[in-house]
Amino acid sequence: MNTRLKILHATKWAGSVTFITGMIILFYGLTSGLMPVVGIGIGTVTGAVMVFLIGMFFIATEEMVEGMEKGTEVSSAKARSKFYVVKGYKKGSI
Repeated sequence: MNTRLKILHATKWAGSVTFITGMIILFYGLTSGLMPVVGIGIGTVTGAVMVFLIGMFFIATEEMVEGMEKGTEVSSAKARSKFYVVKGYKKGSI
């Protein structure tokens, strides 16, 4: 199995289990009226989303690095080397 696919499955499972746990904690806090538990639920759901996004970022980064090792050129926008003059600037006006 491809390494990226393994990371995707692990990220998906870890994120979904954490998300479901966070939703259960959140609903328990809302129904019981315990405000600290609501905060823990919100934090757990946010953590699950962050785990998933970090996993996706890791897969994208690995793909970029792998593309560079194969010799595929990854280029960004062309950098401008020209200077721009801003009129009306006086020394000490800032």
